[in-house]
Amino acid sequence: MLKAFAKMSMQGEVLHMLRIAIIIGSTRPGRNGEQVARWFYEQAKKRNDAEYEIVDLADFHLPLLDEPVPASMGQYSKEHTKIWSEKIASFDGYVFVTPEYNHATTGALKNAIDFLSREWHNKACGFVGYGSLGGARAVENLRLIMGELQVADVRTQVALSLYTDFENFSVFKPGPHHQASVNEMLDQLIAWSGALKTLRTKETAMAR
Repeated sequence: MLKAFAKMSMQGEVLHMLRIAIIIGSTRPGRNGEQVARWFYEQAKKRNDAEYEIVDLADFHLPLLDEPVPASMGQYSKEHTKIWSEKIASFDGYVFVTPEYNHATTGALKNAIDFLSREWHNKACGFVGYGSLGGARAVENLRLIMGELQVADVRTQVALSLYTDFENFSVFKPGPHHQASVNEMLDQLIAWSGALKTLRTKETAMAR
């Protein structure tokens, strides 16, 4: 039942397979996030219930927020913002891969999130955290941010420890037990993303 939202029809219109972004939330040289994101992507691909794509913040070269008009107005003047907006708007849900810096997510990820507004609305997200405490406080920080942006965050998260899931704190070797939390989180994310896509489709139809 949870996966039924991935493909469904409504009033004769077939909805395409859901698109889920796996967002690498660190841009730091030598970061662990890329290893984690690629591992998660390989696990997700086995499911065949959505189209998954890695989105690397480092590829977008976003400066510190430099748009003169608030993101909620959608009046972007910078080319990098327009490119970022188009990419994020193309997805139905998100998985944020985040380290924990000083009890919070990264400045780079918070900055990237703040560039946009409506592109996030009425979608769902899940979290993969890594750090000394599994990135738990970074994820809690992101949950507050997502609530303000009308993003439904699922309960289950993947918590990876620098002590037990990394060799020398840098070579990613996740324990096999994490597979269960990956699938449980994605079950929830696919269900919510599908339900919210239906809502967005209805809103678009009503606005015509």
